[in-house]
Amino acid sequence: MKPRSTWPGALLAVALLLLAAVSRADDGPPPPESAIQQQTLSDAQETRYRSLLQVLRCLVCQNESLMDSDAPLAADLRAKVRERVAKGESDAEIKKYLTDRYGDFVLYQPPFQVNTLLLWCGPFALALVGLTVLFAFSRRSKRHPVQRAVDGEALQRLLDEGK
Repeated sequence: MKPRSTWPGALLAVALLLLAAVSRADDGPPPPESAIQQQTLSDAQETRYRSLLQVLRCLVCQNESLMDSDAPLAADLRAKVRERVAKGESDAEIKKYLTDRYGDFVLYQPPFQVNTLLLWCGPFALALVGLTVLFAFSRRSKRHPVQRAVDGEALQRLLDEGK
């Protein structure tokens, strides 16, 4: 008796897994902004909420604040910030929560720490190196002036005299 090939069964299993993955990936758009705003905030809390969204960076867009981003992750983070503001947490507690989960990158102004030293001091160090190199080249050119081009007729006379 000839053994059966397992290829058709394996292909069918892979096809079913891919179909399931595709159907789960299309869960639809993120919840609308109105769903995020279900928790009512006082005027002071709303002001804090909006100011926090301006100083927190969208992790997907990278150059947009959470307030300006349309990314699904930004909507989730806005909901989390709103929830924490409604609970009465301070701005520092909310920022700490987000930096513990996503790192200092979530803040537009990361704190001055050992791990961000290069970020804060790097531009100044590069400017200092550039100015030092510029200064060194300018002093070098003053010490060793550029020689003028040799006059062709004078060179020919010197050559003729040497013969």
